Amino acid sequence: MRDLPAGDGWLYEPKWDGFRGVLENAGGEPRLWSRNGRPLLRYFPELLPLGELLPPRSALDGEIVIERDGAIDFDAMQMRLHPAESRIRKLSAEIPARFVVFDMLLWGGEALWQRPLCERRARLERDAAAFTLSPASSDPRQAQGWLRSLELLGLDGVVAKRLDRPVEAGGRGAVVKVKPERTADCVVIGLRWKAKPDRIATLLLGLYGEDGEIGDVGSAAVAPGRHAAIAEQVLPLLENAPERRFAEPNRWGGAGLEEQALRPELVAEVRYDKLQGRRFRHGTKLIRLRPDKDPRACTWAELRSPRPTGGLAVADLLAP
Repeated sequence: MRDLPAGDGWLYEPKWDGFRGVLENAGGEPRLWSRNGRPLLRYFPELLPLGELLPPRSALDGEIVIERDGAIDFDAMQMRLHPAESRIRKLSAEIPARFVVFDMLLWGGEALWQRPLCERRARLERDAAAFTLSPASSDPRQAQGWLRSLELLGLDGVVAKRLDRPVEAGGRGAVVKVKPERTADCVVIGLRWKAKPDRIATLLLGLYGEDGEIGDVGSAAVAPGRHAAIAEQVLPLLENAPERRFAEPNRWGGAGLEEQALRPELVAEVRYDKLQGRRFRHGTKLIRLRPDKDPRACTWAELRSPRPTGGLAVADLLAP
């Protein structure tokens, strides 16, 4: 969803970009579970002391995040999923994670998940103030401000929750995730064949860095209904194309499809949902080709301005 839900009765929170987790103390020993029931404390041992703050028969819902240079670093999260315990402990000491709590499910044996969110949030702020709590607001203007400003911090939009609803499987209309619409102009640097030599599956995209070199950033699927018009502009760029190796070719899908470089002379405008490091996390949606734009103007500086020195940081957002 691209627009915040209108009307009264909504609570808005930043959408954290980490690993969802439920911290519980069911039998005197803390556990941290992923949403599919996978134990997570092995990968985030620095969070174990949080168990001392949790009464028996209690459970809190939240997100495990890692902050680096004032912003959320999802790549650092993924590095924790490592088989070697020594490696995990080294990383946990160097770049510790934190658990950001946004809901109270159970407290001292009381099943709060059955209560409406307005009661759960009040209890969370009263009884779990020792934890790091996610900010929340019932003001849609605050939520709009988050949508505009929090991308530079690595957050993923805004979550709107009905104040009058209990916890329900899948949300069922009680939870709405809102992400701002983002577009980017990228250089078309290659393609994946659906059927060589005349059927294109996806376009491979790049952006120029500060060093003047072009790097892979993702892909955009070519819809069958638009294939003829796109192929007319793309296929001539195969001739005299430079040799190019495409890093992490299957990150955006297309496993097993042959790739081929193109002359970097054409620009594509695409819609995307999330940047991760120096790439699009998911495949993008092709909006249009832009023969009017100079490919050299497609840079990371144009796409994402650096977070200003002294600007808002994750620590500011989480300050009591």
